[in-house]
Amino acid sequence: MDEIELAKQAINGNEAAQLQLLNLYKEPMYRIAYSYMRNEHDANDALQEMTYQCLKNIHKVQTPMYLKTWLVRIVINTCLMMKRQRKRDVVTNDFLEQPQQMAELFELNDVISKLPIEQQELVHLKYFKDLKNSEIATLLNVPEGTVKSRIHNTLKKLRHLFGEGGVS
Repeated sequence: MDEIELAKQAINGNEAAQLQLLNLYKEPMYRIAYSYMRNEHDANDALQEMTYQCLKNIHKVQTPMYLKTWLVRIVINTCLMMKRQRKRDVVTNDFLEQPQQMAELFELNDVISKLPIEQQELVHLKYFKDLKNSEIATLLNVPEGTVKSRIHNTLKKLRHLFGEGGVS
């Protein structure tokens, strides 16, 4: 059974189809959550909240073709909400072992964390998730040109922040 047919059944209340879809999308949703939360525990919490929201509200999805996009949006919103509530930024120490790469990662993380949440989201979607501008536009529900200009402004701001830190 293809994903769209499975999504239709899940939206219509078929619990087996809902569980099958959640299992199908578990790995990509976890990667997104991990890229935002930067640790396994918080990513799992975000995934658990996404599962709850999905099972509670799946009947509200109008277009089965966009179910995965809907789930991605739930994961992103959950992560952003959790970050706002906790007001902390954690990078796991076991991510990179070499000291130079670790220092660069911390420096990059510090600079990105100085950006507003919306710009941080753009950086994650574009450069950590390798999404195309059109995919980002669909996720954020804005025109593709808006995504391009926001990315341009975000990169300009990052260059400025790196310049201030003496990194250049």
